[in-house]
Amino acid sequence: MTSATTAPPGTAPKAAPRRVRRHLPASPWLFLAPGLLAVTAFSLAPFLLTVGNSFTDNRTLVPGSFVGLANFRRLLHDEMFWTGLGNSCLYVLVTVPLLVLLPLLLAMLVRRHIPGIAFFRAAFYTPVVASVVVVGLIWSWMLDDRGLVNGILEALGASPVGFLSDSTLILLSAMLLTVWKGLGYYMIIYLAVLNNVPRELHEAAAVDGAGPVRRFLSVTVPALRSTMVLVGALSSVSAFKVFSEVYLLAGENGGPAGEDTTLVQLVQQVGTGLNGRVGYASALSVVVFVITLGLMLLVLRANRKEDA
Repeated sequence: MTSATTAPPGTAPKAAPRRVRRHLPASPWLFLAPGLLAVTAFSLAPFLLTVGNSFTDNRTLVPGSFVGLANFRRLLHDEMFWTGLGNSCLYVLVTVPLLVLLPLLLAMLVRRHIPGIAFFRAAFYTPVVASVVVVGLIWSWMLDDRGLVNGILEALGASPVGFLSDSTLILLSAMLLTVWKGLGYYMIIYLAVLNNVPRELHEAAAVDGAGPVRRFLSVTVPALRSTMVLVGALSSVSAFKVFSEVYLLAGENGGPAGEDTTLVQLVQQVGTGLNGRVGYASALSVVVFVITLGLMLLVLRANRKEDA
């Protein structure tokens, strides 16, 4: 039978020895390794491969040879390239201002605490979570020559409109689809920032006699300026790289005579198929990347000037 030993009176008991664990210098990289491998395999490696292919005349099933800048010189004389570039830039110029302003107005409307407003918030956000393919097919059925919209127009005595046969209306319909689908997403961003705007500023402006429009321009817009720049950056990049909306409404060939083809859709047309020109499509992809990067740098520069 053993008895527990006790420390002499007036002395503190000895603490149990602690084991010192050494952290290996590579421990953080072990946690980062899965993410780094995924980024390298699915983002960095395809990007580098695309840049390399842009200097070759590779085809889908036929390896080519190094041609230098021949693909980029060919772009300058390609009529379809200028058509796609013009359509992509027009897409940005039309949709971005709408996606910056309309979600803000919508956010100010749904932030009011009135009965049933939660239903409208969910309804406005529903297109965001819906599949773009499903939404595009629904819109194509609605805008068809014998679709719902033309059926209503004929019932009202008006002549049908060729939403999906006129080259101008096809691109405008795709822009409307992009704006409609992105309203809810940017509305949530504005809602999160609007809650941080001090109410005292609105109350002070109201005391000074400012009306709703004046308070919106003098209080709300300055408080949300950086957020508006962020929304402009996100929407401009998405609009320039648009593909699904135009593809679903205009078809694989980009509308009549390819007049509604965008740059990303041109990459798909040139680089796919058994005889796809992979080298030329890669050069187009590099141009899209450079222009998109330029848009981001312009937005960041504007944001820095605003902060300064």
